[in-house]
Amino acid sequence: MNGFVEKPVPVEVPGLTHLHTGKVRDLYRTESGDLVMVASDRVSAYDWVLPTEIPGKGRILTQMSLWWFERLADLVPCHVLSDTPPPGAPSDWAGRTLVCRALDMVPVECVARGYLTGSGLAEYRVDGTVCGVELPGGLVDGSRLEEPIFTPATKAEVGEHDENVSYEAVAARHGEELAAELRRLTLAIYTRGREIAEERGIILADTKFEFGRDDEGGLVLADEVLTPDSSRFWPADSWVPGRPQPSYDKQYIRDWLTSPASGWDRAADTPPPPLPAEVVEHTRATYVTAFERLTGRSVDAG
Repeated sequence: MNGFVEKPVPVEVPGLTHLHTGKVRDLYRTESGDLVMVASDRVSAYDWVLPTEIPGKGRILTQMSLWWFERLADLVPCHVLSDTPPPGAPSDWAGRTLVCRALDMVPVECVARGYLTGSGLAEYRVDGTVCGVELPGGLVDGSRLEEPIFTPATKAEVGEHDENVSYEAVAARHGEELAAELRRLTLAIYTRGREIAEERGIILADTKFEFGRDDEGGLVLADEVLTPDSSRFWPADSWVPGRPQPSYDKQYIRDWLTSPASGWDRAADTPPPPLPAEVVEHTRATYVTAFERLTGRSVDAG
């Protein structure tokens, strides 16, 4: 099992109880029972949370999620109550904090794929399917699928891999009704996101969502949505099937870590090294570009 190279110490805030430190977000509970999610500048790769942060990343992810939640509101409610940090919170929580409804989370990573790449491509090359969904022959890395597909996964702890599963496995564990609604919502949100991204010259290749149930049992969109951490965004003008695509995410970090320049042996299960300044700046610029191209807004990552 991997995890944090350097486990961060939670910030103590009067009136808040620290619940969890994740790969990127710290989770707290208020005295009234609401949840407070604070997006850090941490970055993970190959199941390690790296020792080097990407300045401003947490604010970019939070503001991008808020932008998308507004554009998805007619499809599904979201968990956000406010983006104002609680009283007594550190000043650097501004712009990176969401106060949210507490939900009964569904333990399924709801993944939508409109293009074939990543773990889906690896599975397809073995047996022509992705999570039990049979696909046409002859597809290559970056191929656009005829229709988007729902390819769920089990949600893993920090340092563990999410495991792709079939729709039937989700239905068997959680019931056909819930599985069908998760699939419907996932594909509807993905389709809306893809359409909006394409208008801005960006391909939304795939993405993942998390849902929870509210007090009435309805499904609510939670966590982050359609960010570079949860999605593969590709520049549309560079898309060429048959090869890995340029992307607006942390692929540059992955590439450096597995290059001779890093000196890191991934197979040895030793912690990865700190990132050099050039890799940090390139990655930060990638997040800024994704935000600005999608939202049409400039970002002050701070």
